[in-house]
Amino acid sequence: MLSQEDLKQIALKGITEEQINTQLEQFKTGFPFLKLEAAAAIGHGIMAPDETERTEYVKKWNDYKAQGKRVVKFVPASGAASRMFKDIFAFLDADYTVPTTDFEKYYFNNLEHFAFYDALNIQCQKNEGKSIKELIDEGKYKAVAENMLEEKGLNYGQLPKGMLLFHNYNEGPRTPMEEHLVEGALYAASNGEAHVHFTVSHEHMPLFKQKVADKTENYAKKYGIKYDITFSEQKPSTDTVAVNTDNTPFRTADGKLLFRPGGHGALIENLNEIEADVIFIKNIDNVVPDGMKADTVEYKQVIAGILVTLQEKAFEYLRLLDTGSYSHEKLEEIIRFVQHDLCCRKSDIKHLEDAELVIYLRNKLNRPMRVCGVVKNVGEPGGGPFLTYNQDGTVSLQILESSQIDKSNKEYMEMFTKGTHFNPVDLVCAVKNYKGQPFSLPEYVDKSTGFISSKSKNGKELKALELPGLWNGAMSNWNTIFVEVPLSTFNPVKTVNDLLREEHQ
Repeated sequence: MLSQEDLKQIALKGITEEQINTQLEQFKTGFPFLKLEAAAAIGHGIMAPDETERTEYVKKWNDYKAQGKRVVKFVPASGAASRMFKDIFAFLDADYTVPTTDFEKYYFNNLEHFAFYDALNIQCQKNEGKSIKELIDEGKYKAVAENMLEEKGLNYGQLPKGMLLFHNYNEGPRTPMEEHLVEGALYAASNGEAHVHFTVSHEHMPLFKQKVADKTENYAKKYGIKYDITFSEQKPSTDTVAVNTDNTPFRTADGKLLFRPGGHGALIENLNEIEADVIFIKNIDNVVPDGMKADTVEYKQVIAGILVTLQEKAFEYLRLLDTGSYSHEKLEEIIRFVQHDLCCRKSDIKHLEDAELVIYLRNKLNRPMRVCGVVKNVGEPGGGPFLTYNQDGTVSLQILESSQIDKSNKEYMEMFTKGTHFNPVDLVCAVKNYKGQPFSLPEYVDKSTGFISSKSKNGKELKALELPGLWNGAMSNWNTIFVEVPLSTFNPVKTVNDLLREEHQ
């Protein structure tokens, strides 16, 4: 039972008692696994446009932008960089003082190749009175690591990924945030303006705003555009309550309920507040230096061109259905579009009367649409593109995380492990309907696709509830199209040593 104090606490967060009770019930019942039909593949849910088609789609995208459409680049950027430095934190805690693991040796042997080397060198000289080289010559490796991670130095152990120095340039090193500003200019600018939106955590907001104030003018001059840069935070109302292992509410030492962020799925609320015709979504750490950007820029325009081409067709059909004057042949044509182009199938569609058929087609056409770039599977962690069964019995394309798949189902696990492609979070979204009104995105979330994870707080075990993920369950009831994009467009930085990969040098 929730006490009066609990009710006051949840009211302050903008959460209702009903939401809490629903969450507590979800811990008890769990979430159903998804029913799969097949892993998507080229020709079976994944498009692979050839060179001629790609040229046409790029032109289509540029024509669309020329109509004065509002395009926004949306970058989830609240992630802390601490996980990037897990191995270096472990080195600081180790009982040895010289690099011992392969990871540690590789890191220290290649320090001068990191974009943050000069900044780190300055911190070492300031705090230790010696350069990195001198400290290493004396075997003081841990002093170097401390100056990278701790507050007295670069404080990289606490900063968000978006604020780290990733890439070297003649004019000075760049952060991922700056690389996203450059990308915004190269493929998402329209009307001479690039709109870029970052979701950041509350404590890092001043850092991001300061960096924008320092850097934006240079990029605006370089690319001959104006920038409109906005920020938002994950809403407290999207936090979820934590429970003990017996599913009773977990309480902190002072007896209060413990709330945790609901995962990236909470950002559907932030996305819903963006005023735009088209929104690109890409993770903060998936950026490359300018010399490697050509493929990224081309394929972002290709997937955007595919999006607006399919949206135009869907709008045309919706307007026709509104008139009420269409032939049975025209309905057959719309069915083919929904089944073939939008990959949404209904097994008993032949049994529907024309009136029922029109309601069904309207429903499937009039919803948000996204085109997702997928890359060939090379064993990187990430969700995969699948054909899955929806709540209404239809089959459509979805991005699935491994947590949504029943591990005890051999057939499903084989689909997951042998899938040819995976999703690197490379999305372009159309969020307005055919009348130019914004969709209410939270209405298209499949609430049954959240998941439960095991965590701990002050040494006590607890269970946490993650909301349906932003690009899987939160967009479950959208029209989804998968397009193969080259591996060169996917270069995430999960550990600090990833910055030594050729693509980041």
